[in-house]
Amino acid sequence: VQLQAYGGGLVQAGGSLRLSCAASGRTFGSSVMGWFRQAPGKEREFVAGMRWNGAGKKYAESVEGRFALSRDNAKNTVHLQMNNLQLEDTARYYCAHKGVGASDYDSWGPGTLVTVSS
Repeated sequence: VQLQAYGGGLVQAGGSLRLSCAASGRTFGSSVMGWFRQAPGKEREFVAGMRWNGAGKKYAESVEGRFALSRDNAKNTVHLQMNNLQLEDTARYYCAHKGVGASDYDSWGPGTLVTVSS
């Protein structure tokens, strides 16, 4: 599975952005799509994830209630709507795919940069 994330940019605190992750190749309903982020000088952290069929949505506590996952089956794309962005949300965001039965994410996109300014 090949992934391409896009939609990052510069936004003021309190603003919104929608990230998208387009997948090409074989995906299955029970495979998992995840979003991760890595800020400068910090380790990569989980942000949100769900099964490709839309079930099992999970969010990091730091984004719960502000970020929301959705999918567009026709375009084989998963979206991450990010609202009320805060300075600490500044990071490079990556989408990743975990195949059915896989123990870890096995495909990663190149990432898209989100910068939140005050």
